[in-house]
Amino acid sequence: MNVLIVDDEPPARARLKQLLEESGDHAVVGEAQNGQTALEMSARLEPDVVLLDINMPGLNGIETAWHLNVLEKPPCVIFTTAYDRYAIEAFDAHAVGYVLKPVRRERLQRALQQAARLSAVALGEIGKPLGIYERRNHVCARVRGDMKLIPIADVDYFHADQKYVAVHHRLGQDLIDESLKALETEFAEYFVRIHRQALVAVDKISALRKTAEGGTRVELRGDHASAGENTQLVVSRRHLGDVRRRIRGS
Repeated sequence: MNVLIVDDEPPARARLKQLLEESGDHAVVGEAQNGQTALEMSARLEPDVVLLDINMPGLNGIETAWHLNVLEKPPCVIFTTAYDRYAIEAFDAHAVGYVLKPVRRERLQRALQQAARLSAVALGEIGKPLGIYERRNHVCARVRGDMKLIPIADVDYFHADQKYVAVHHRLGQDLIDESLKALETEFAEYFVRIHRQALVAVDKISALRKTAEGGTRVELRGDHASAGENTQLVVSRRHLGDVRRRIRGS
């Protein structure tokens, strides 16, 4: 199998590479020192397996694995971790591949033999007891074959458009292959549904305005205030009461 090694510590990457080269059964196709680089390299190299550290600055391993799932050819993921044996119970309970640091040859080979793709549900469940993942800090878009991470804090609103969801954010607009319902559930604390096809960031709403047709639309703060004229941001009667409550913070 072709393997991508991801760890922010060079000695850890060197150890894994040495073990894989000594086995002669697998090829190391690349090394990455953080989650974002791992996503970019995975999109380009299409590895069969990613050996993924969990505790990394920026994107941690759990969120990185979540984004790897949206690739056209998602790799299998094996976590490399220094978490203690109690936290490891979370991995065992959800049949998630892992190897403990310091990595031993036999355990690594066993994990490679059992490598499997991880579901988003499994990732969410193992992250909770580890205390490192409750929701993502980014959504991931594929732009001309590359992976683009969009910080949730920069998102103004999500709008469903047939198969895809358009993410309208500080630097423009991108498409992601996710459902609006799943986004609503994951980011319920920060976004409010204004109609069947749109979620708006509560902290980006400056006001509700009447439309010429007698309806209500959302007006956004700052540079994006003009987006309030967009028909995508008209509030349905069904959701108007909830939108008002969320704006008031009650």
